[in-house]
Amino acid sequence: MEEIGPAIILTVIFGFIFAIIYIGIRRKERMALLEKGVDASYFITKKANSATLKFGMLFVGVAVGILLGNILDVATRLQEEVAYFSMIFLFGGLGLIINYFIEKKEEK
Repeated sequence: MEEIGPAIILTVIFGFIFAIIYIGIRRKERMALLEKGVDASYFITKKANSATLKFGMLFVGVAVGILLGNILDVATRLQEEVAYFSMIFLFGGLGLIINYFIEKKEEK
């Protein structure tokens, strides 16, 4: 655990630096658009709950994948890593695919 500490600290530091730079650039772009006369309603996102649905379905898919990976690990002679990773990616991907079709249906 002591070896992971410096990596986590560096990740957090670089994450903060990236976030500050990204927010600064985004603010400048927005100010330039406002100066050109773009309406402020342009910046309001219409799909606020879309990200929530997407992450919710992803996490449910990952949880089901972990559960089925454990069942595969116990019930079959499949290696532990293969069982877990295959099921996590399979059901996480299925959750995102189902989310895509739900969003497509809501757009119509």
